Amino acid sequence: MKYLVRDKLFAIGDDYWIEDENGRHAFLVDGKALRLRDTLELKDPSGRVLITLKSKMLSLRDAMTIERDGETLATVRKKRLSLIRNHYRVTLNEGTELDVSGRVLDREFSVEYDDELLAHISRKWFRVRDTYAVNVVREDADAPLMIAVAVCVIRMAEGERD
Repeated sequence: MKYLVRDKLFAIGDDYWIEDENGRHAFLVDGKALRLRDTLELKDPSGRVLITLKSKMLSLRDAMTIERDGETLATVRKKRLSLIRNHYRVTLNEGTELDVSGRVLDREFSVEYDDELLAHISRKWFRVRDTYAVNVVREDADAPLMIAVAVCVIRMAEGERD
């Protein structure tokens, strides 16, 4: 399943719908302004919070947390630096690790578990400049988590660039 994401969703304080490949509202991104942490909530169409993304404003080590139901679901950190590709590690609360690699700022990267593709993020599918897709490849993959991982690594990569 592909989900359509526009880059403007990254503005804190703005709300934005993520659509499925059929053009239906799939998730609402709610940017929470005026908080000590950079916070976004990913909600279902009825308004129920599915995922909360948080980062510390002045953290010594870049990290973002992904929470579900008030509990930390995963932590996203930069893995290593390469001149061509970015690498991030997503550590789930039970210890499972996902690898994220590719050209994050170009919106061309993938999320893998044990060298198996879970999601592919790409701009190639769209002609609109500030639009990319999160293609959740595996049926049993957690779509809100894959979208949250994509949002986290893009925010972190843009923070490093600035």
